Amino acid sequence: MKGVERRFCEEFSPGYYGICTFGGMLSAGTTHLAVTPLDVLKVNMQVNPIKYSSISSGFSALWREQGPSSLWRGWSGKLFGYGVQGGCRFGLYEFFKDLYSNVLVDQNKTFIFFLSSASAQVFADVALCPFEAIKVRVQTQQTFANGLSDGFPKLYKTEGLAGFYKGLGPLWGRNLPFSMIMFSTFEHSVDFIYGSIVKQRKEDCSRAQQLGVTCLAGYAAGAVGTVVSNPADVVVSSLYNKKAENVLQAVRKIGLVNLFTRSLPVRFTVVGPVITLQWFFYDTIKLLCGLPTSGGLNRQLQEANLST
Repeated sequence: MKGVERRFCEEFSPGYYGICTFGGMLSAGTTHLAVTPLDVLKVNMQVNPIKYSSISSGFSALWREQGPSSLWRGWSGKLFGYGVQGGCRFGLYEFFKDLYSNVLVDQNKTFIFFLSSASAQVFADVALCPFEAIKVRVQTQQTFANGLSDGFPKLYKTEGLAGFYKGLGPLWGRNLPFSMIMFSTFEHSVDFIYGSIVKQRKEDCSRAQQLGVTCLAGYAAGAVGTVVSNPADVVVSSLYNKKAENVLQAVRKIGLVNLFTRSLPVRFTVVGPVITLQWFFYDTIKLLCGLPTSGGLNRQLQEANLST
């Protein structure tokens, strides 16, 4: 592979999964931190759509009524919560993809991508959920807490351990479809770009070319995943802010059309660039460690898919 001098470790070794976990933590935590103002607006649009009816008016209302610092409320939950989630999501995805590739050699690669990403996301959301519970409350309830340090003890005192995982079901409902579609779209986009546009093997491309493919595939993955996961994202915000007691009640109150459209423009603004940057940083770290960029299965499953 061009531009790679030496490897710090072999693929699918413990060191490899460690690099993937670190890369996922760094890429996800920093990119989510960078878009905290848009996330604050998104959550408030979901909870109070009449007051925060558009991106421009929503920012104006937050700035005017709560000051510029309000746009960064919940930053610690974004940095640490999504950092932990990103580490689990990317690191475990690589682990499960290799595991299922060796065990389910007769299955097509799309099934492998779906199963691997879903397995990783289950654990990633368990790690994220306590941070998300604090973050959403901090962003929408001015008197709740300033951040994680005072938010964790306050929530535990008022709602107990269950309060941290109240939104786990809807969180899975949002992130499992998103992750499955995102990783599968990314993998297939990488295959399509190399096979039909670049018309070269990944190993024969320069680092810059590989990262360019990563960014194109990453944006496509983020855009498709956003549409699929929007209804559950709206429900999560409703539950955390006690606008409904359960998922069914939230769906009835919000309405079917609003589930798919409420805050969707701002989510497109946030998620597309965030996912693109995550993949870019993640693959940059892998390249700097002498590893290939993301996309593709192990050789055993590749040969099985080629023969079908």
